[in-house]
Amino acid sequence: MVFWFKITQVVVAILLMVAILMQNRGAGVGGILGGSGGVYLTKRGIEKKLHILTIILAALFILVSLGTFWIKA
Repeated sequence: MVFWFKITQVVVAILLMVAILMQNRGAGVGGILGGSGGVYLTKRGIEKKLHILTIILAALFILVSLGTFWIKA
């Protein structure tokens, strides 16, 4: 059982790193395509979904880490 928690923890950690690295603070997705945005107001579209996914993955990582700790103890 602990083996599967550890595998899940590694997979969630990798997904969390990818989600964090895909976020570009202040530039938005429009900056990648050549658009210029002088004002950054709110997250919209894929940026908002990526932000929510990052929060979910972080919470899942914490829960799996605590589960691994409790099962070992």
